[in-house]
Amino acid sequence: MKKLIPAAALAAGVMLAWSGTVLAAQAALTQISSDPFTDTTAVDGVAVYHATQVEPDTFAFGSTIVSAFQSGRFHNGGASDIGWATSPNGGKSWKHGFLPGLTSQVDPTSPFERVSDASVAFDAKHGVWMISSIPLTSSLVVPTVFVSRSSDGLHWSNPVSIPPTTGPVNLDKNWSVCDNTPTSPFYGNCYTEVDNFAVFDLEELSASSDGGATWSVPVSTPQHAHGLGGQPVVQPNGNVVVPFESIDGLAKISAFGSTDGGVTLTNAVNIATINFHSVAGDLRTSPLPSAEIDGAGKVFVAWEDCTFEPGCPANDIVFSSSTDGATWSTVARVPIDAVGSGVDHFIPGLAVDMATSGAGAHLGLSYYFYPNANCTVSTCQLDSGFISSSDGGATWSGQTLLAGPMSLTWTAFTTQGFMVGDYISTSFIGGLAFPVIAVAVAGTPTQNLNEATFATSTGLAVATSSTAAATTQGSGVGSSTRSFVVGPLNR
Repeated sequence: MKKLIPAAALAAGVMLAWSGTVLAAQAALTQISSDPFTDTTAVDGVAVYHATQVEPDTFAFGSTIVSAFQSGRFHNGGASDIGWATSPNGGKSWKHGFLPGLTSQVDPTSPFERVSDASVAFDAKHGVWMISSIPLTSSLVVPTVFVSRSSDGLHWSNPVSIPPTTGPVNLDKNWSVCDNTPTSPFYGNCYTEVDNFAVFDLEELSASSDGGATWSVPVSTPQHAHGLGGQPVVQPNGNVVVPFESIDGLAKISAFGSTDGGVTLTNAVNIATINFHSVAGDLRTSPLPSAEIDGAGKVFVAWEDCTFEPGCPANDIVFSSSTDGATWSTVARVPIDAVGSGVDHFIPGLAVDMATSGAGAHLGLSYYFYPNANCTVSTCQLDSGFISSSDGGATWSGQTLLAGPMSLTWTAFTTQGFMVGDYISTSFIGGLAFPVIAVAVAGTPTQNLNEATFATSTGLAVATSSTAAATTQGSGVGSSTRSFVVGPLNR
């Protein structure tokens, strides 16, 4: 069911209670938001697809989970607004609404037609929730990153802007995080990564030390690393580590960082060369990283990759880890299905329980998959699953089905194909994992779309190693297929 919300209420940023529609699946899901907008075309005549929400991010702190996502996806980039859904009681119930002041859809004085790429963070020192996003003009130019702020995850302010660098600016793929370790020398610092497409996807990082009210001019690495999809994490000692998809030379997963609170950055180091199977059915996806950190500061990064599949007929989810951001472990395969199964896995949303660490670190991984990688738009069956590890990724549980099968034509259609998101998200709260994903069902005869945001109705427990399958490690046997699109089309 699509619940329409008056524009006046949206502009005021009011909070709204969601009744909780449950989708039957192996793991019960609860709908936490849907697209309320009704605009039919952009200023430039580009199609906008309603009854669509895509690309959720989440963050959890204390008993609160905040999710944010695009609502009302445009064909060639961005959405009508950023929606939020917040559970103040550990996932038992949710309230939802839409951010004020971002686009002309909710604020007629806004010069921005669309907004994209929501990322959620929490600053424990200042008690501030943040959602960063990138606002787009009708010409798809992004001159700034917006940061919306809230003291409770329910009432949101108009956004503040991160100042641009000198020279050409056209931004993409922001991601935010805060330093929440009281003993860190930079406790209370928050960081936002972004890449500048106007300078060949130059990787940049901005910092804030006042709860996201003001931000520094972004800085780049000494050797000017280029890429996209960076996801910063902060270690307990205050060091920032930013895994990202590098486009310098061969496509790679790489990482840079900062050891001085974001004043300067370190040069990027390589984690692994990307081997990628182009996903069938014109589904929008690429091997962007999903990065998280355990309680001791060990960084985990996961992405979709065909290294372990002979001939590269399908992708696995693979991962690497590091204790210092400079030296990374051999790439390992998450054994969701057997090698050679023909199942294609993509769009990982990795979570690590920060109450755990080391050999006892709890990992949760949500993802989408095709049971048969060799399919077409009309035959592909899109599903979503979850898998976990109780021993730092050494062994993994069996798969839990979250949703599906979904038809691709039930989802928003973009210039890069059918879309559930360039990323999704999972967060731990109270030792349980809460994936938040875009789920589509058949829509109305006039517009066959009904794509909304769902969370698991209860948290998912991490399986013990006694029921788990061993991780596959090694150099791999796949062949490489690289077909990535970088820059503003990723918005």
